[in-house]
Amino acid sequence: MVSWPPVRPPVAPRESCEILQLGRLRDDPYAWMKFIPPSGLRTLESLPPRLRGHLDAEMRYADDVLRPLAADAGWFRRRMAARALDAGEPPPTALAGWRYGSEQPAGASHRAFLRIGADGRTQRLLDEAGRAAGQAYYRATDHQPSPDDRYFAWAEDVVGDDRHRICVLDMDSGAVRTVVQADAFGYGGFTFSPSSRYLFWIWRDAHSRPTRLYRSPVDGGEAVLVYEEHDPAIFMQVARTAAGRHVMLTLAGPDIGEVRLIAAEAEAAPPRLVQPRRRGVRYEIEEWNDALLMLTDADGAADRKLLRLDPRSFAVRDELVPHRAGVPILAVRPFAGGLLRLERVDGLRRLVLMRPDGSEALIDFDDPAYFIDLAPLQPYDTPQVRVVHETPASPPRWLDVDLATGGCRAAGQAVPAGVDPAAYRVERLQARAPDGETVPITVLSRNDAPADAPRPLLLTGYGAYGIASEPGFSLPATVLVDAGFRYAIAHVRGGSEKGARWYQEGCREKKINSMTDFIACARHLLDIGYAAPGGIVAHGVSAGGLLVCGAMNLAPELWAGVIAQVPFVDMLNTMSDAGHPLVPLLRPDWGDPLADPRAYDHIARISPYENVGRTDYPPVLCTAGLKDDRVPYWEPAKLVANIRHRATGGQPAVLLLNPDSGHQDSDDRDGAFAQAALFWAFACRCAGVPVPPGGL
Repeated sequence: MVSWPPVRPPVAPRESCEILQLGRLRDDPYAWMKFIPPSGLRTLESLPPRLRGHLDAEMRYADDVLRPLAADAGWFRRRMAARALDAGEPPPTALAGWRYGSEQPAGASHRAFLRIGADGRTQRLLDEAGRAAGQAYYRATDHQPSPDDRYFAWAEDVVGDDRHRICVLDMDSGAVRTVVQADAFGYGGFTFSPSSRYLFWIWRDAHSRPTRLYRSPVDGGEAVLVYEEHDPAIFMQVARTAAGRHVMLTLAGPDIGEVRLIAAEAEAAPPRLVQPRRRGVRYEIEEWNDALLMLTDADGAADRKLLRLDPRSFAVRDELVPHRAGVPILAVRPFAGGLLRLERVDGLRRLVLMRPDGSEALIDFDDPAYFIDLAPLQPYDTPQVRVVHETPASPPRWLDVDLATGGCRAAGQAVPAGVDPAAYRVERLQARAPDGETVPITVLSRNDAPADAPRPLLLTGYGAYGIASEPGFSLPATVLVDAGFRYAIAHVRGGSEKGARWYQEGCREKKINSMTDFIACARHLLDIGYAAPGGIVAHGVSAGGLLVCGAMNLAPELWAGVIAQVPFVDMLNTMSDAGHPLVPLLRPDWGDPLADPRAYDHIARISPYENVGRTDYPPVLCTAGLKDDRVPYWEPAKLVANIRHRATGGQPAVLLLNPDSGHQDSDDRDGAFAQAALFWAFACRCAGVPVPPGGL
């Protein structure tokens, strides 16, 4: 039995709060933990005294329980820092114009953004370390140049609540100006107009929902409302088409879509509707060689087909790529010399180059598991496109693809100190789910770990919203594996690893498949001798926290420990909260327990908070951000309190609350390493593994 400090945890008062809903009565004894201040922004100082006192006690308890892990966490953190990737993307070969990118300067915790000219001249644009100085929280996103290469813009959050300001650097003068002071939406929430005169940006309402598109002059002036969306179940994003002839506003939900275009020659005109939204049909628009492209799941094309449209009438001209069941088209990236199509086959990505004459060239890789993507911010008229390739064992390497021939040329590779890809083994395994479905597992081990010798194992997964758990490189994972672990990714249903069907099989009343898939993966790893009983630690983030905590309730005996980052675990109460920023949008994924009795019942059966049993639970570590409005702090706080109330074994259930963060921690490498190091130290303690390997 693993020992933990004999510290008494906080005991949260249980106060009956009966909720009658659709003829069903439930009691939520920890409902009092939920608090939204009138200002909307949560701080410790804004909380009611009793709640503040309880969370203070939780933070003291977490510190007391986790303090003995400090030496182990320090060991992991030093090894992560020692092999940190300091080099950025290699410079491009001589091309016209500028190439934009970023790097992690030696010893720095934040990124620096730069651009490189065809003559090799480098211009520094943004040092995030300087912007973050003096801030308790800093995260920037959506970095982009203007089409005329005069401006460089980014969205930054200095509070932790995902409400951004938008800053613009004049690359000629070096002056930085805040064009949007507050309440902007990052993550696809702004773009320059084709003329570079305007910034189109999305505003978030009081519920943090993106609801309005504005147009602001880059050089200063009043913002003009361009479009307002009144359906709270619609999500908004804005971008320019690849060739820069349109600004496109994409309005979408899990099962609906609509695009409106603003032409370059009429930037102040109202956006034109391409096709009206229809329930059950999603589509995206791009532009290539004087035509519009529509990527859509219409007419039963669940894994999507690619159509060509007339750019003026929006009528369908022809079908460029037909629907192929089980081969989802993830995205298309047009360039003047060719159209790159990102697809997934057998759970892994591949690229297909379509030339203007219709001929195609396949770009794929023979690694057992890998991740590929296109480098961002590449000019439309480039003759070669940069691709990023990585595996769980190999850090990112850059390849330049010639659009005329389809040939690949190695451009460079990140080489962290102390990481030898040949020292690791990557495998793709298959587990059998209870209903007979095969579930992929990616496993990273050391090559010198005998296949027939069990190792402690960390199993991670996500399984929601059609988001795949990509088998890319994780520096912290290599450090954990070097400490004697195996690191595994369970590609459970609810993601998109096997296409639209895989996603739908993990939604709504079938959501339990994600959890039973995760359990099946753990049991398969035990059956083949990759792990031993009592040696598997589960890990998940956000909806992945729902996954691992749901699997913990179903099979508590299976796990040595559970690490749940900002976990979505109060599922029934949250999905019954129509005022939550994401609830209207995500009802197609989870169901609507306010209106549908079947949805209520299936959510009630799997919600981790609702289903804590009277049983022996493993040690549990839950993180939370006080300012998180996606998965608010009270979800993990209520789960932890309920586990302590009902668990029989006396193992610790810890709430690790960050009062300065939201759904994501501040974006700095040192902080990310510190968090991963603590998780690995916790996993080692749960599995009874000494740190460093071989004993202290």
